[in-house]
Amino acid sequence: MKLQDIKVCIMRVGGTNCDAETARAFQTLGAQAEIKHLNEIVKQNSLLNYHLLVFPGGFSFGDYIRSGVIFARTLNAKIGKQMKQFIDENRPILGICNGFQILIEYGLLPGFEGISQHPQAALTTNIPQGFKCKWIYLKNENKGKCLFTNHIPQGKILKMPIAHGEGRLLFPVEKEKNLLQKIADNDMIVFRYCNENGVPANQTYPTNPNGTCHDIAGLCNKDGTIFGLMPHPERAMYWWQEPDWTTKTHTTPYSDGKLVFENILKNIISAKL
Repeated sequence: MKLQDIKVCIMRVGGTNCDAETARAFQTLGAQAEIKHLNEIVKQNSLLNYHLLVFPGGFSFGDYIRSGVIFARTLNAKIGKQMKQFIDENRPILGICNGFQILIEYGLLPGFEGISQHPQAALTTNIPQGFKCKWIYLKNENKGKCLFTNHIPQGKILKMPIAHGEGRLLFPVEKEKNLLQKIADNDMIVFRYCNENGVPANQTYPTNPNGTCHDIAGLCNKDGTIFGLMPHPERAMYWWQEPDWTTKTHTTPYSDGKLVFENILKNIISAKL
């Protein structure tokens, strides 16, 4: 498949607010990216026209009840069959911030055995509490399973911004140890919070900005086709989005977020999806 033939669906509803930036990132790299309201997909029955599905950041449905849950339930009710076919065909899905919350609520992450009937984890209120909007450091911990990062060297440190009030990843207390071991054994941990030198945060604020379990900032499913992360790569696509851009010499027009978008496009091309 040629790059210009790749079709990306950026799905939005009321409250989504990062769709334009996410679409622009893919368009800049040469792919076709279309912003589609969920109602359009339902009316046109068109989800399977796309090679890649993206749930961008924002506050879908106002984050009522809890972040991502209404969008997830609405998806399942309205296009559940299309979603299942999309997943069964191993078409990749990306969830950024609120999108990550949607993937958790839908039962797609951790995703040990396809779609789970009930969420296996939660993204809940930050510790310390409050909305956190800042630039943080991430370390790529994945060994190559994740199709969104497998061309990024393992151990590479990336810099991206976060903007969320509910980014603390939790597992049921009685299952946490076993689930973390299973996630690690299946190479499902993608990004972890760290300092600028790559030293793990060890759940210490502010390096770990939300108290998330095992410093996990990004997680993929067992097949590596579904990826959710709290940081915003679309807000770290270009050098001029960096907070210290005036003090640095730039040799490229891009920043670290580009690596995520570029990575999945390369894999779609090579897989001939």
